[in-house]
Amino acid sequence: MKPLLKFLFCVIILMSSSVFAQQRKMSKNAYEVAVYYFPQWHVDAQNEKSHGYPWTEWESLKVAKPRFTGHQQPKVPLWGYEDEADPKVMAKKIEIASSHGIDIFLYDWYYKNDGPFLQRCLEKGFLKANNKSKLKFAIMWANHNEITPATFDIVMDVCINKYFKDPSYWKLDGCPYFSIYQLYTFINGFGSTEKAVAALQKFRAKTKAAGFKDLHLNAVQWGLQMTDGMAAKDANELIDLFNINSVDSYVWIHHTDMPKFPTTTYDYMMGKAVEHWRTATGNFEVPYHPNVTMGWDASPRCDTTKPFVKGEYPFFSILTGNTPQKFKQSLQQAKKFVDSTNVKHKIITINSWNEWTEGSYLEPDTQNKMGYLDAIKDVFGKNK
Repeated sequence: MKPLLKFLFCVIILMSSSVFAQQRKMSKNAYEVAVYYFPQWHVDAQNEKSHGYPWTEWESLKVAKPRFTGHQQPKVPLWGYEDEADPKVMAKKIEIASSHGIDIFLYDWYYKNDGPFLQRCLEKGFLKANNKSKLKFAIMWANHNEITPATFDIVMDVCINKYFKDPSYWKLDGCPYFSIYQLYTFINGFGSTEKAVAALQKFRAKTKAAGFKDLHLNAVQWGLQMTDGMAAKDANELIDLFNINSVDSYVWIHHTDMPKFPTTTYDYMMGKAVEHWRTATGNFEVPYHPNVTMGWDASPRCDTTKPFVKGEYPFFSILTGNTPQKFKQSLQQAKKFVDSTNVKHKIITINSWNEWTEGSYLEPDTQNKMGYLDAIKDVFGKNK
């Protein structure tokens, strides 16, 4: 082969290899795995008022008891009862999450009329961690309480200026992702749908004025409803009115009843979840992101002086058989489902990183060690 032709041949081979490598990289990074993070494992000023110092929800977990034969409680964290507001502790979580196929922490975020609640985990822990660039974060506003328009003005400013502008904040097509847990509670706080719509339009306008392309407004399916006394509207009507960009689920039990008590099998709920993904994708006029739930056992939040009988939350059935292997099967099903829908953003949400007192957590415990995290790595890991 002549020198020039040989040179050109080598260049073509190198370019082809580079393109192939880039395609492989893009393929591996095609999925975005967002895990809900519940920040109740650090001392908080509002908790101190009601529970005393230095209460955290670790205390409820420590005293949890079996409620029937074979019930495995208390759950014991392998890493101990850590302070998540410590940036060094959070740095470990970020390192483990990012190395096991997780891309985003979706923080359960609270802001009430009397001020912030549970913010120190994010602001003193995550945002101060020296490796925070390895993981994205976003806000899932857990608005269990109605707020005034004046409070929402503060919420907007805090989110835009403190969070959206951070380089680690999760954005879709340049738009900061902001999720609302209960749209109906938001509407109630403003007194009418029209006023609530105007408030979110203002949020979009302020987000754009801050230099962003737009706001990606996500609604948790659980909250896409109207309560008694409010004019009836179906979910897609609300999606249109509020210009909602996507819909997520928070946990399987929000859309599937657990028929047996005191236990329901994980296999049963997994099957129902796959059915729900198909139904929700067909019903909603915007992209729906499937949720994978690791487990459910809210018994540590039950009053131990009362019998464990089926009733209002937290007296719900408990998922059994949710082994790391079964959880991995759910992840594989979610991946297959997202592939089949051919959506632009292949997003999967997981419940959750650390809902220990609801029995849905990825952090290692003394029984399963790193099993659930390894399952995510096997299915979505970028270093395979």
